[in-house]
Parts: sequence; structure tokens; C-alpha cells
Amino acid sequence: MLPPAADAVFAVNPRCEPGPYPADLAAVLSRRKAAEATAVITSWAGHAETPLRALPALAAEIGVADVRYKDEGSRFGLGSFKALGGAYAVFRVLVRELERRSGRAVDTAALALGELSAEVADVTVTCATDGNHGRSVAWGASLFGARCVVFVHSTVSEGRVAAIRAYGAEVIRTPGTYDDAVRAAAAAAADNGWFIVSDTSWPGYTDVPRDVMQGYAVMVEEALAALGPDAAPTHVFVQGGVGGLAAAVVAHLWETLGPGRPKVVVVEPLTAACLLESARLGRATAVDGDLATLMAGLACGEPSLLAWKVLDRGADAFLAIPDAAAAAALRLLASGRAGATIVGGESGVAGLAGLTVLAGRPDWRAAIGLDAASRVLLFGSEGDSDPTLYTELVGRSGDAVRAAAFAG
Repeated sequence: MLPPAADAVFAVNPRCEPGPYPADLAAVLSRRKAAEATAVITSWAGHAETPLRALPALAAEIGVADVRYKDEGSRFGLGSFKALGGAYAVFRVLVRELERRSGRAVDTAALALGELSAEVADVTVTCATDGNHGRSVAWGASLFGARCVVFVHSTVSEGRVAAIRAYGAEVIRTPGTYDDAVRAAAAAAADNGWFIVSDTSWPGYTDVPRDVMQGYAVMVEEALAALGPDAAPTHVFVQGGVGGLAAAVVAHLWETLGPGRPKVVVVEPLTAACLLESARLGRATAVDGDLATLMAGLACGEPSLLAWKVLDRGADAFLAIPDAAAAAALRLLASGRAGATIVGGESGVAGLAGLTVLAGRPDWRAAIGLDAASRVLLFGSEGDSDPTLYTELVGRSGDAVRAAAFAG
């Protein structure tokens, strides 16, 4: 159904641990904290579960029992799963700051409704982004009444920048890569007394990225509930980037399903495979280069140290794929030939692309036990977050594809 990717790279993780979820990792990510995040996020106006779509034609083509695609394109109208993480982390930053100032508990319901906007108007949150995280942080800041400054690197498209500015954020473009933008945001925060809301972590900076990842668990729990206990996934293919999404998926599945958890394959672009390289070397490792990739949201050269703690012990394998595989997956979903017509995003289809690439390699299939009985879960982490690029790649706009899906 999709062309083979001869230049893809695959590595099994030799340190992946069997057994129940380790107690020490529960200090990083836990179901208890995920429940707290869920209670907040589901209280926001516009909350709705995103659909879990079946792809039966694709399942038959690649020889597995079932393929499901968690379609995050409609999440809070922001076009990606990042709405769950960035905005929730902004909320937690504001709670902590208001408690510090007043010395008493904050009315979190009032904050969530934007009724404390006067109290937080002088608070500035900042972050670096490839697009979706910054949009979520900007949306969260506007929702609660704070100010927002977002740093983007040189190759972030103007369409993604415009989407961030639409929520009232100031956008500053910096030279270099995403990781350079992370450093620029951190420096500006230190100089101006701003609060960093990053989806990656480094020594001494872990609380906020933990909140970001806990927000992502909402999506995982929704998928498990929709599948039910008798149809839990045996395999998951999930996007890499700095590792936050993948770590949230691994942790929630591991703690919920225990030793029977699915095998998780983390998928990255060939040009920005910092997690695969970390798995090879047995430690969090940065990769060099310009990191240029069609999968812009995954153009990250440095793993999140917090996320790596989970992935080092919980991810079963890592897979790096070429851009052509992601573009083909984007068009496959738009065509409806997989069994459903879906508007995906260049980064959001990486897990699907990884599945199709791995499925064509018998040795890689055998390494993770992918067979005719396998049930695969994918996280379609974004829709057409850059509408212009989507139209260029697919030949039709996202709106046209959605209209065709509705008509069908």
C-alpha cells in the first residue's frame, strides 16, 4: 500500500524492562497525576473526546488484526494533541505563582474560567516551538489571562507562526534549530522574569515538562476506554521528537496494563533521530546537523531528560524514517484507502508511516512480534496545522478532504 523505505533505521531497545510499572518512574509520570490533569482539562469549554478511527483496509494490507488511529486534529480547535499539554502546564504555572504570591490555595475553577485574569495579567509565559506546542501555550495564556512570548526557529512556517499570533502571543524568530530556540527562550526568561513552559526538560527544569506530559495522558486514557479491555492494543507506534509524547504513552500504558502492556515503537525522522541514538548509546544523546525534516514537529536534536528516563526503560524499539514515508502516509489517509478518510499532519502521521515501513521488513516484524493477531494503536497527533503545506503535499486542502469524508 505504501512504498518501502530502504533507508529506514531500526533498533530494538536492550534495556526495555518487563514486569509492572517501576515505582521510581511513578515520580515522573503516574495515573494519579494524570487523573488530576484530566479533571482540569475536561472542565475547559470546548472539551470533547477525539475519535478513534479504524483502518481495516490498512490492517488487511499489512497483515495484522486491527489498526486504530487516535485522530487529534479536532482537539479544542487547535489542531493537535498539544492542546492537552501546553495549556495544562500554563495552568499549573499560574496556580503555583498565585499561591506563592498569596500564600493560600487558589480557586482553580475560577482560574480555569478566566476569572482571575487581572491577577495573572502581569505574568508572562514563554516557550520554544516547532508550531503546535507554542500554539497550545499561547491558547492557554489567552484562556487564563496571562501574557505569552513564543520563540520559533528559522524553518518554522509562517502559517504556524500566524496560528500562534492568533491567540495574542508575541512571536520571536531565532536563527538555528529548535534546540537553539529552546536556549533563546530560557535566556529571555532568565533576563525578564518570565516563566518557561517547555515540553522538554533539562537538569534543574522538570516540573513544567512533567505537567505537559501528564496532560497528554488524557488522550491515552480515551483510547484505552474506547477500545475496551478485550481489545487493548498489542503494539503502539508513536512519534518521537524530544520524547514527551512517547514517554506519556509508554508510562500510561505500562502503569495501566502492567506486564501485559503493548510493545511500543518510537518513530523519528532520519535527520533528527536523537532518541534512537540515545537507545544505541545507552544514555540521553544529542544529534547534530540542521535537523531539517518535513516532520517539523519532530525536528529535535536533544532528548528531554525526563522523558528519556521513561523511554530508556519502557520503549521496546526505535525507528527512524525518511520524509517520503511521512508524505506517503499523509496522502494515504487523505485518499481513504486505509479504510477511513482522515486529515493528518506531517508530524502526526509519523507513527502510521513507521508502521507501514516496519511491516514491510519480516526481520523487524519478528523482532517486535508483529503478526496476524496484532492490534495496533496509532496516535495521529495533529491535523493540517499548516494548511498551505498540507495542500501542497496532498493536492487538496484539508477542508476538501474533510468534506469528502463527510460526504462518504
